Amino acid sequence: MTYHAPVADIAFALKHAAGMKAALAEGLYGDLDEETVDSVLVEAGRFASEVIAPLNRVGDKFGTPFKDGAVTTPPGWKEAYTAWAAAGWNGLAAPAEWGGQALPLALNAACIEMWNSGSMAFGIGPALTMAGVDALAAYGTDELKRQYLGKLVSGEWMGTMQLTESQAGSDVGALRSKAERAGDGSYRITGSKIFITYGEHDLTSNIIHFVLARLPDAPAGTKGISLFLVPKVMPDGTRNDVRAHSIEHKMGIHASPTCTMNYGDKGGAVGFLIGEEHKGMACMFTMMNRARLAVGLQGVAIAELATQQAMSYARERKQMGHSIVDYPDVKRMLLTMRASTSAARAICYATGVALDRAHRGKSEAARKAAHERASLLTPVAKAFSTDIGIEVASLGVQVHGGMGFIEETGAAQHYRDARIAAIYEGTNGIQAIDLVTRKVPLEGGNTVRLYLGELREIVKAVQASNAPAFGETATRLGEAIDSLERATQWLLAQKTSDTTLAGATPYLRLFGTAAGGCMLAEQALTALRAGDGAARTALARFFAENLAVQASGIERSVTEGAESINNAQAALDA
Repeated sequence: MTYHAPVADIAFALKHAAGMKAALAEGLYGDLDEETVDSVLVEAGRFASEVIAPLNRVGDKFGTPFKDGAVTTPPGWKEAYTAWAAAGWNGLAAPAEWGGQALPLALNAACIEMWNSGSMAFGIGPALTMAGVDALAAYGTDELKRQYLGKLVSGEWMGTMQLTESQAGSDVGALRSKAERAGDGSYRITGSKIFITYGEHDLTSNIIHFVLARLPDAPAGTKGISLFLVPKVMPDGTRNDVRAHSIEHKMGIHASPTCTMNYGDKGGAVGFLIGEEHKGMACMFTMMNRARLAVGLQGVAIAELATQQAMSYARERKQMGHSIVDYPDVKRMLLTMRASTSAARAICYATGVALDRAHRGKSEAARKAAHERASLLTPVAKAFSTDIGIEVASLGVQVHGGMGFIEETGAAQHYRDARIAAIYEGTNGIQAIDLVTRKVPLEGGNTVRLYLGELREIVKAVQASNAPAFGETATRLGEAIDSLERATQWLLAQKTSDTTLAGATPYLRLFGTAAGGCMLAEQALTALRAGDGAARTALARFFAENLAVQASGIERSVTEGAESINNAQAALDA
């Protein structure tokens, strides 16, 4: 079973759940219109379905053979990437002055989803290049931009993001890679990095590494980290002192080369400072936040792919004279898959629109408010969506029964591929901690309170519609928002402690559940007004009455579960 990009669903979510239609009407995107948005989505979907998707299984089987420091990508991979870059996809949202098309980040987000549904192993590489473009455009010197930005925007060169070291893991402040001033304005980088996605490959003639390292006089911790641009090939054509030492043999995304990188075998790799010395984390966060949204979209992408395959199989598979899709338990699984995928998609796209408003808003106050909204939603988009990707892929295996456990059906690959997304670009636990300790307290809690108020307005609109097809949707979503509001107030009243941290992960789930359910209801309302809302209303009702009802239990886990975690050492020592 191959992938068919659900362009109509994607366009509807982008316009009506994420708010792009309103943004277009406000003139936020200049002269961009819905017809152009639709055309871009159709073409991106065609490329994902017809060019990338047929390579997904090939890539999973072939992997990325590594020999003499070189990676060979799977058959067809280079041709697909070259065609993808030549079509301008890499620069869709990049600055026009460097060859990009300056289209909305939200539109690019929808395209990222489709490319990753085609193949997650393919889609992650370009996503990191796009993140590098953002960081270089924001913090690079004019000379660095002139030398590197155009070719990164075009996709002629690809980029990497290099934080992780074996002794540091998620504790970036503990990294040991060193940078020495060279005296000519450049630096010499030594050290090693692990888990570097697309650290070495044969898709492009050059790879531009964005590397965190520490200067000799740097303060301790994250306040002493600097960001450097380190090209694989120098401007004069000579090879820089950086190489891939090995590649990882992974559970999934086999066609994405994940490398251990060595710097300075011959004295030090030449690097160029991005931003200011000792302030590299601010630059890197520009990359990381872009990448976190892309990874959230990977969760949506895998969930969509797994749902399509499970739906097709359930319709064809006969048991006792009936297609298994007729059985209530299978219906429950399929509806859970479809509703969860749609909810996660809406959250990710809404994050994209918030990022657009943060950059394009017509006043400083509007841009500031949008930045706060994007900051609030980003950890939810990353963590909720990747959790959903894993859960939906797992349900896809279950729908297939025993055949789901057999590699030939492809259902197992979706699960294997999905599993990494909750780990890289900041584990989902770290996203949850970021949400409760940094994002919920924004503006004294006013940012999240304003968002909760918007969710309540959606519930009021559902109630006012008096549409029988909604069933108990308004009531159940209202209860979910009540739970989210009480949990939010409880967190805001706490000082950061083990009690707060113990509730972080369930709080993020509660947030995603309430927000995602309301966004599905908002789409259903729009469709009903257009006279074609039966399917969307049924999906919103299912989510509200079967998934959102879990909110009260999750709330209690946030507010009452800490003691059973923090005082359970005896159970861990047993």
